[in-house]
Amino acid sequence: MEKSTHLDNPVTLKIGHEKLIIRRRYETLSIINDFLIGVWFLIGSFCFLTESLVIDGTWLFIIGSAQLLIRPGIRLAAHIHLHKIPASQWES
Repeated sequence: MEKSTHLDNPVTLKIGHEKLIIRRRYETLSIINDFLIGVWFLIGSFCFLTESLVIDGTWLFIIGSAQLLIRPGIRLAAHIHLHKIPASQWES
């Protein structure tokens, strides 16, 4: 069995009378990032249909491309974690 860490614990946000529970934080963050990439590229594509919006479309493509670079960073962060070692455990 896989050992659970505090990073796997769900995050619970209260919104009025409702609770939003987020499990698998890094996977959720990656899904949100992928969704936004699709939004930027779709809107950017429509901007290229009108001459006056080409610059806006170009900026949306740049934002989407930058988010494509963020994706592997999220995946890497999900696998690598730094933990602070208490001073009492330092080796001399």
